[in-house]
Order: sequence, then structure tokens, then C-alpha cells
Amino acid sequence: MTDTTDYRRLFDLHDRRVLLLGAGGIGREAGLALAAQGAEVICGDRDADTAATTAEGVTGAGGRATAVELDVTDPADLDRRLDEIGDVDVVVLTAAINVRKRLLDYSVEEFDRVVGLNLRGSFTVLRAVGARMVARGSGSIIAFSSIRARTVEAGQGVYAATKAGLEALVRTAAVEFGEAGVRVNAIAPGVVETPLTAQIRADPEWYRAYATKGALGRWSTPSELAGAVVYLASDASTFVTGSTLSVDGGWTAVDGRFVPPT
Repeated sequence: MTDTTDYRRLFDLHDRRVLLLGAGGIGREAGLALAAQGAEVICGDRDADTAATTAEGVTGAGGRATAVELDVTDPADLDRRLDEIGDVDVVVLTAAINVRKRLLDYSVEEFDRVVGLNLRGSFTVLRAVGARMVARGSGSIIAFSSIRARTVEAGQGVYAATKAGLEALVRTAAVEFGEAGVRVNAIAPGVVETPLTAQIRADPEWYRAYATKGALGRWSTPSELAGAVVYLASDASTFVTGSTLSVDGGWTAVDGRFVPPT
């Protein structure tokens, strides 16, 4: 049997509709990259201004985009919006929050807020989007995890637990949706210069410490995550599912930057 794949079109997304859930920061750059490859991008966010700003950025760069206000933590609202949007080929979920506190200092309310968006919200998206894609027989779901799903530190326990749980949901969804032709994967960034990391970046010592944890010796920018999103959205990854793609500058591959004498 001869494979007739046209490798020139591996990353061509002109026939894809993409729903972006979480349109700021990394989501914005993902939207710009997807549109640059030809995709139609629906920018969804709980904050209507964020969704609109990203959509305007995409159209301003020559891409196709619209904005929609939605809440991934509200199953009824998400279902209603998905019905209005119609069929989508790709869903990218970036929405997440973090409360940096040690476990003994965490309140139940803070725990519920972080778990409510990061884990319950992810479950809500997988269930709602997955049902529609499975019924249609195709689709790619891309969820954003974190290196914290595998490496933890003081003050990151609840966030880490939600990301580890997210990866378990992604693997399970990949198994359950796979026979219908739906792929489900995660991307695990390292340290990225986004509003979520503003507290760290404001402390020069803390900033340098994180920069030197990875093999490349620096932080990443949101644009450096966009290529992984395009890959998992495209035909270049048609046999990739149930995976977590680390885009962490080597953080999880090395034990800091110290080079011991040999």
C-alpha cells in the first residue's frame, strides 16, 4: 500500500474551525498561530473584552476570527454556546488559575476556586465537546497542563493536583473517544511570561531561579507554545492521542543548571 500523504499540507488548517477556550496570554498566541495556518478561530473567554481583543488581533493580522463570551465552569452556558457555534474541528483549552499558598494556609474556598476552573472546568469541556465530536466522528481536543503535573514545589500543591488530574482525564478521554476518531492531548509548558506568573516575575531572584532550572536557561514566551498547538491541531499529529507534549525548555529533563565537576 502506498502512502499518498501530501507533506506540503501537513500543517494546513484552512478547512478547520477552532474553538479557543481562554483567549488571553497563551490562548491569544495560539489563536494567531492557528489563524496564520488558515484556521477559522472562535475566541471564547469568560471576559468578553479579552475574547474581543484576541479576535480583533487575529483579524487585524489577516485571519478569520469571531469572539464569544462563555464560562467553562457553567455546563448549561457552555452547552448553549456550543450549540450556537456549531461544529468545530479543534478545541484548545487554556483557561486556568492558581492560588500560591502552602496547603496548611489554603482555605476551602480557595481550593474550590482552583479545582472548579482547572479540573471541573476541564471535565465540563471534555464532556461537552467530546460528545459532539464523537457523534460527528472526528476532532482534536488540546488541553493545557503544566510541568507541575509532574514536578511540585511548596505553594503549588493544589494547582499541581489539578494539572495531574487534567492529564488523567486527557488520557481517559483519548481511550474513550479514540474509536470515534477523536484525538485528545495535553501540552505541558514550563515557566511562561504570562499574567499567571506576574508574582514570580516581579521578584528578580525568583525570576532568575526559575530561568536557570531548565536546560535552555530562560523563561519562554507565550508565542513559543503556539507551534505545539498548531501541531496537535493539524494532520501532522493524526496518530498522536493520549499524550502530553512538554514544552518546558528542558525543565523536567534536567536537575537545574549546576554542572558538577567530572
